[in-house]
Amino acid sequence: MIRKTALRRPLRAIALGMIAAPLALGLAACGKKDEAAPGEAPKSEQALPKVAPPAGKSWADTVVKTPEGGYRIGNPDAPIKLVEYGALSCSHCAEFAHESYDKLRDDYVGSGRVSYELRHFMLNAFDLPATLLATCGSTEAVLPLSEQFWAWQPNMFQNLQSAGDARMKQIQDLPRDQQMQAIAEVGGMTEFFASRGISRDQAKACLGDPARAKALADQTQKATSELNINGTPTFIINGAVVGSMGWKELEPKLQEAGAR
Repeated sequence: MIRKTALRRPLRAIALGMIAAPLALGLAACGKKDEAAPGEAPKSEQALPKVAPPAGKSWADTVVKTPEGGYRIGNPDAPIKLVEYGALSCSHCAEFAHESYDKLRDDYVGSGRVSYELRHFMLNAFDLPATLLATCGSTEAVLPLSEQFWAWQPNMFQNLQSAGDARMKQIQDLPRDQQMQAIAEVGGMTEFFASRGISRDQAKACLGDPARAKALADQTQKATSELNINGTPTFIINGAVVGSMGWKELEPKLQEAGAR
């Protein structure tokens, strides 16, 4: 899965120069050859029993923010814990979301046997404003907004390309505290999230919050240094980094772990 996000060279250079947090974020691919060798996913000889949710509730509606900065849906005691490091600018993450999300949510998470946690990963400077906006509202809204953004993602790149190199250079030359809001406007992100309940005033506050930007940068740095995660989407099952793959490759691993 070695395909780079569709950015022309001038946009790549400008993105490399846009550092909205103390960590300098370089552009990475949606999957890299030099990432860590995949670990061994857990296996179960027998299918694990389904776990009923609390009365009147659904596991898919059980959402929490984790200490690691991710957003998890499902049974907190699920025997199979799936974690995705995903980037909102990553085309492969968008493909995975399109192929998997309904089935993952309804069949696997809904069974109580699997929990799913998304940890946002900053591949490039465009991920910072997108993620700041996706996480600007309620905890329950983060995963649906991320899924919707992935479906809309080609529009962001079209907007950025249409803006032209001169406009992107102007954004690069802005004071650092204004860059996030400017790139969100040019990319159409502000309008996208405004149509989904994140007001412009709310968006401005979130985009101008350096502590939140630093937390996202730190989260990415930790994943890179401690787990050797350099590309997205990368998956972890019960603590084992199983690598970067699509839904067709990941689903059998969940089934082998007992979700069948």
